[in-house]
Amino acid sequence: MRVFNRPSTQEKQKNLRKNQTEAEIALWQKLRDNRDKGFMGYKFFRQYGIGEYIADFYCPQHMLVIEIDGSHHYSEGGREYDESREEYMSSLAIKTIRFANLDVLQNIEGFLAEVAKELELPLTPSLPKRG
Repeated sequence: MRVFNRPSTQEKQKNLRKNQTEAEIALWQKLRDNRDKGFMGYKFFRQYGIGEYIADFYCPQHMLVIEIDGSHHYSEGGREYDESREEYMSSLAIKTIRFANLDVLQNIEGFLAEVAKELELPLTPSLPKRG
Protein backbone atom coordinates (compact mmCIF):
# COMPACT_ATOMS: atom_id res chain seq x y z
CA MET A 1 0.00 0.00 0.00
CA ARG A 2 1.26 3.44 -0.90
CA VAL A 3 2.08 5.56 2.17
CA PHE A 4 3.41 8.83 0.77
CA ASN A 5 1.37 11.28 -1.30
CA ARG A 6 -1.60 9.01 -1.86
CA PRO A 7 -3.97 10.09 -4.62
CA SER A 8 -6.69 10.44 -1.95
CA THR A 9 -4.80 13.31 -0.29
CA GLN A 10 -3.46 15.15 -3.33
CA GLU A 11 -6.35 17.58 -3.77
CA LYS A 12 -6.27 18.52 -0.09
CA GLN A 13 -2.48 18.98 -0.27
CA LYS A 14 -2.92 21.33 -3.21
CA ASN A 15 -5.56 23.37 -1.35
CA LEU A 16 -3.43 23.59 1.78
CA ARG A 17 -0.45 24.84 -0.24
CA LYS A 18 -2.66 27.55 -1.75
CA ASN A 19 -4.00 28.59 1.68
CA GLN A 20 -0.96 28.54 3.93
CA THR A 21 -0.93 30.47 7.18
CA GLU A 22 1.40 33.43 7.61
CA ALA A 23 3.64 31.28 9.83
CA GLU A 24 3.80 28.49 7.24
CA ILE A 25 4.72 30.97 4.51
CA ALA A 26 7.50 32.49 6.65
CA LEU A 27 8.87 29.07 7.57
CA TRP A 28 8.73 27.76 4.01
CA GLN A 29 10.83 30.71 2.87
CA LYS A 30 13.51 29.67 5.38
CA LEU A 31 13.33 25.91 4.81
CA ARG A 32 13.55 26.19 1.06
CA ASP A 33 16.41 28.71 1.11
CA ASN A 34 19.14 27.58 -1.23
CA ARG A 35 16.65 25.39 -3.12
CA ASP A 36 19.24 22.87 -4.29
CA LYS A 37 20.54 22.11 -0.81
CA GLY A 38 17.63 23.04 1.44
CA PHE A 39 17.91 23.98 5.11
CA MET A 40 21.20 22.68 6.57
CA GLY A 41 21.55 20.46 3.50
CA TYR A 42 18.18 18.78 4.09
CA LYS A 43 15.33 18.93 1.58
CA PHE A 44 11.88 19.72 2.98
CA PHE A 45 8.49 19.31 1.39
CA ARG A 46 5.43 21.32 2.38
CA GLN A 47 1.94 19.90 2.76
CA TYR A 48 3.26 16.38 2.24
CA GLY A 49 0.90 13.40 2.36
CA ILE A 50 1.81 10.61 4.78
CA GLY A 51 -0.91 8.00 4.94
CA GLU A 52 -4.21 9.86 5.18
CA TYR A 53 -2.52 12.74 7.01
CA ILE A 54 -0.86 15.80 5.56
CA ALA A 55 2.27 17.09 7.26
CA ASP A 56 2.91 20.83 7.18
CA PHE A 57 6.59 20.14 6.44
CA TYR A 58 8.43 16.86 5.95
CA CYS A 59 12.13 16.06 5.68
CA PRO A 60 12.46 12.53 4.27
CA GLN A 61 16.24 12.32 4.81
CA HIS A 62 15.78 12.80 8.54
CA MET A 63 12.24 11.39 8.80
CA LEU A 64 11.05 14.55 10.52
CA VAL A 65 7.64 16.21 10.40
CA ILE A 66 7.24 19.83 11.48
CA GLU A 67 3.74 20.92 12.42
CA ILE A 68 2.83 24.58 12.82
CA ASP A 69 -0.31 24.68 14.94
CA GLY A 70 -3.12 27.20 14.80
CA SER A 71 -5.78 27.62 17.47
CA HIS A 72 -7.88 24.63 16.32
CA HIS A 73 -5.09 22.28 17.45
CA TYR A 74 -5.70 23.29 21.05
CA SER A 75 -9.32 22.15 21.20
CA GLU A 76 -10.14 18.71 22.61
CA GLY A 77 -10.89 17.33 19.15
CA GLY A 78 -7.75 18.90 17.73
CA ARG A 79 -5.56 17.38 20.44
CA GLU A 80 -7.08 13.92 19.89
CA TYR A 81 -6.53 14.18 16.13
CA ASP A 82 -2.92 15.29 16.66
CA GLU A 83 -2.28 12.39 19.05
CA SER A 84 -3.62 9.88 16.49
CA ARG A 85 -1.54 11.50 13.78
CA GLU A 86 1.64 11.37 15.88
CA GLU A 87 1.04 7.71 16.74
CA TYR A 88 0.73 6.95 13.03
CA MET A 89 3.91 8.89 12.22
CA SER A 90 5.75 7.08 15.02
CA SER A 91 4.64 3.74 13.59
CA LEU A 92 6.56 4.73 10.44
CA ALA A 93 9.60 5.85 12.51
CA ILE A 94 8.84 9.49 11.68
CA LYS A 95 9.35 12.04 14.45
CA THR A 96 6.94 14.97 14.79
CA ILE A 97 7.82 18.31 16.34
CA ARG A 98 5.14 20.93 16.93
CA PHE A 99 5.21 24.68 17.30
CA ALA A 100 2.49 27.32 17.58
CA ASN A 101 1.94 29.78 14.72
CA LEU A 102 2.73 32.65 17.06
CA ASP A 103 6.04 31.11 18.18
CA VAL A 104 7.19 30.88 14.56
CA LEU A 105 6.09 34.43 13.71
CA GLN A 106 7.55 36.06 16.81
CA ASN A 107 10.87 34.21 16.89
CA ILE A 108 11.60 32.48 13.59
CA GLU A 109 15.35 32.40 14.22
CA GLY A 110 14.81 30.68 17.58
CA PHE A 111 12.44 28.26 15.91
CA LEU A 112 15.02 27.48 13.21
CA ALA A 113 17.60 26.84 15.93
CA GLU A 114 15.22 24.22 17.41
CA VAL A 115 14.79 22.59 13.99
CA ALA A 116 18.57 22.63 13.52
CA LYS A 117 19.00 20.79 16.84
CA GLU A 118 16.62 18.09 15.64
CA LEU A 119 18.49 17.73 12.36
CA GLU A 120 21.80 17.37 14.19
CA LEU A 121 20.49 14.37 16.15
CA PRO A 122 21.36 11.05 14.54
CA LEU A 123 18.60 8.87 13.20
CA THR A 124 17.83 5.92 15.44
CA PRO A 125 20.00 3.16 13.91
CA SER A 126 17.46 0.38 14.51
CA LEU A 127 14.81 2.16 12.45
CA PRO A 128 14.80 1.93 8.66
CA LYS A 129 15.31 5.17 6.76
CA ARG A 130 12.30 6.02 4.61
CA GLY A 131 11.94 8.75 2.03
